[in-house]
Amino acid sequence: MEKVKRKARIRLTIGNKILLGFSALMILYIVNVAIIFFTRKTIQEVVTHSSETIRPSQNAINDFILLVTRSKMLATNWVYLQTNEEDKQSLRNLRNFEYPALAEEVRSLMPRWESDSQRMLMDTVFMKFDAMLQLQEEGILSQLVSFDNYEDPVTKLLAEDVVANQIIPQSNAIIEILTRIAATQNNVTADSDAALIRSVRNLGNVTWLLAGVFIALGMLSAFLLMRSITVPVNFLKNIVIKLGLGELVEEKRKKFSNDEIGEMAIAMDNLVSGLKQTTMFAENIGKGNYKSEFRPLSEHDVLGNALLNMRGNLAKVTDDDKQRNWATEGMAKFGEILRTNNNDLVKLADEIITNLVKYLKANQGSIYIVDDTDSETEPTMSMKACYAWDKKKYLNHQIHRGEGLTGQAWQEGDTIYLTEVPGNYIKIVSGLGDANPTSVLIVPLKVNDDIFGVVEIAGFNVFRDFEVEFVEKVAESIASTISSVKVNARTQRLLEESQEMTEQMRAQEEEMRQNMEELQATQEEMQRSQSETESTMTAINASMAVADYDADGKITKINGHYLDMMGYIQDEVMGEHQRLFATKEEKTSEEFRQFWKDLSAGHAKSGMFKRMTKRGEIITVRSSFSPITNRSGEVVKIMEIAYEIK
Repeated sequence: MEKVKRKARIRLTIGNKILLGFSALMILYIVNVAIIFFTRKTIQEVVTHSSETIRPSQNAINDFILLVTRSKMLATNWVYLQTNEEDKQSLRNLRNFEYPALAEEVRSLMPRWESDSQRMLMDTVFMKFDAMLQLQEEGILSQLVSFDNYEDPVTKLLAEDVVANQIIPQSNAIIEILTRIAATQNNVTADSDAALIRSVRNLGNVTWLLAGVFIALGMLSAFLLMRSITVPVNFLKNIVIKLGLGELVEEKRKKFSNDEIGEMAIAMDNLVSGLKQTTMFAENIGKGNYKSEFRPLSEHDVLGNALLNMRGNLAKVTDDDKQRNWATEGMAKFGEILRTNNNDLVKLADEIITNLVKYLKANQGSIYIVDDTDSETEPTMSMKACYAWDKKKYLNHQIHRGEGLTGQAWQEGDTIYLTEVPGNYIKIVSGLGDANPTSVLIVPLKVNDDIFGVVEIAGFNVFRDFEVEFVEKVAESIASTISSVKVNARTQRLLEESQEMTEQMRAQEEEMRQNMEELQATQEEMQRSQSETESTMTAINASMAVADYDADGKITKINGHYLDMMGYIQDEVMGEHQRLFATKEEKTSEEFRQFWKDLSAGHAKSGMFKRMTKRGEIITVRSSFSPITNRSGEVVKIMEIAYEIK
């Protein structure tokens, strides 16, 4: 009875000391928490207002500026880049999705703004941007829809005018307003950050003060507790040091008082015992025994659970290596089959399906190859070889695209894998009976998006993912080989046809030789005329400004005199319309449009014209426009010969 009382008294003594120290710490902690709570409330209000209103508003305004800039850029690309469908779709998405979402976000934030002037400016931005979107729709999107719209000079010129004189100025005005709003939001954000910094600084000062009190009280409590717990803790420390050096100490169950120190000693004994078991388990893993039994000390045993995970990972790596080696050996095997049987398509198909079924440990298989037909005949593919297949199905078995699962795999160009096979789909037959397969794998023979056939395999085992991937890789090699075999056969056939044509051409060679002699005489006369013409053009090119245009008025060739006269370099004008040199009034005039219609119709034009150089200077030139036609009378180009009148 006295022993029980002594133990209880000793336990209570340690507990009272700890309780006394922690009671004082708890009082200070409560005071600290109260101060922190009130300070945190202030910080939370500032942070909440900043995170829910100020910073989202700032980000939304910046996103709006970016959206307006993108709208301007995409509208410009719509006009000048006819074939850029990606930018056109981006503009539609901006109008239909991005702008409504951003507008809704900004409008939800506006009621919480402190400044009425900010809200008024934002309403002005929405009004102006909506008007600009309407202008985009009416002046650009609805006008430049088809290829003909872009080829119409007036329509495209009007669209360019909308971009230059309306879209860009309006976008810049909207961005300027948004920049002012963003600047105000930045000021609000700076004020909010300053308030947050002040609150945090105050909290830090109070925390430092209370930390000093905590330290002083903690040192006093430590001094009082040190003498009662130092000896047993030193004993446990020595054990921990040995464990830290990797030594497994013997289990010495030293007697301690019935308190927390005693519980630590029991836990230490359990740890040593558990480490011994863990060591044995690690040795088994090192020997490759991945099926050895091991139970962690608890569900929170980090080392034990890590070893279990390592065992699982090593087992998985081993399986992956086996699968990789299996696939590598298979690819080498079928590569050899494809290399040694690339002359006979039927033999190649038979070797492939036989070895593929055996390598996959399947039970049945067939290979279909697309038939060579002309473009007017509906494409089909025929079974070229099979393994353990019903012979009745083999005879005259053709499949159209989209017919059944095999035809569907051909049509979609994708793998079909069934694990629930219908009862009437297919049966695997042996001398003792028949049964439905467990799984069916249908893989198209595809290379570079061209499909040359389909391979179908059935078996009682379920095909694993790495086996399906292997069949797909082999199918690609098979397709490449089939393509080569067909190309070789086609080449041989063309060679034979070429030899026949060679014989026919020899018979016609003498007749052609005579005709060539007559043509040679004619060509000599034409060369003399052409030489005179070229000499004339060379003289004109050397002294006059000369430019060639296509029937639409786009520059295809221009000489140095013309470039010097207008102040451009060649890369700046090639492919541009002749309106590049016209004055602003002439570009939009009906006479300018009719002028080029007459030239496209084959009517020559000449006279004095006003031209605007790259520097914006207006000069007067005398020009002669001469349409050049082919034998059919179609205008193939228009030549302009000009000189400046000073």
